[in-house]
Amino acid sequence: MILNAVIERDLQTGLLVGSVPGVPGAHTQGETVEEVRQNLLEVIALLRDEGALQLESEFIATTSLAVG
Repeated sequence: MILNAVIERDLQTGLLVGSVPGVPGAHTQGETVEEVRQNLLEVIALLRDEGALQLESEFIATTSLAVG
């Protein structure tokens, strides 16, 4: 199974926040992209092992928007 993750920087804490769109409970944080990536893999494995890995939607794409 291939899942797509979104990683953003929380401007208040400076930490990176990662989530997997369409997978409830699949979110974490860390100081580096690699740390967030590894944490997400652990969260997904835990959800799978507990039988709670349920896809609610299918990731399609990201896009850039020019505003202004």
